[in-house]
Amino acid sequence: MFVPFDTLPEESRIWIYQSNRKFSEDEIVEIKSKLEQFLNDWTAHGAHLHASYKIEYNRFIIIAVNQEMQPATGCSIDASVNFIQQLEQKYQVDLLDKMNVTFKNGEHIAHKSLLEFKKMAKEKAVSPQTIVFNNLVNTIEELQHDWEVPAIESWHNRFF
Repeated sequence: MFVPFDTLPEESRIWIYQSNRKFSEDEIVEIKSKLEQFLNDWTAHGAHLHASYKIEYNRFIIIAVNQEMQPATGCSIDASVNFIQQLEQKYQVDLLDKMNVTFKNGEHIAHKSLLEFKKMAKEKAVSPQTIVFNNLVNTIEELQHDWEVPAIESWHNRFF
């Protein structure tokens, strides 16, 4: 069951899917409609999940579930991954590739392969203070405090 994102508790579980490119405004409208439809029908063991989404920077799809109401299960998580794969195909984007890094480069959001980011760190094209998106956060609370952080404060610190 789709609910507004800001009504979910901070302990709600999240999944972050980063796109290898920015979505257009028309794509965002379509994706929001598809997300709401999916989340309205999303269940675990026949029970509706209290779920929502956010799209940040026209690049990140964040899905959240209130685990206290009804936890997501293996089958429901598989259904969400299948949904994300359908978005990948329709919009010709990579959303599931975890071997990429997204970071702020001034006002611009940059997306590089892990190898390219490592090379940039070695060449000092990015610094330990570069703001990176730590997509390993698991809850809304972590999203609010630990998602956009200096590289030195995330798993990216190993490159410096």
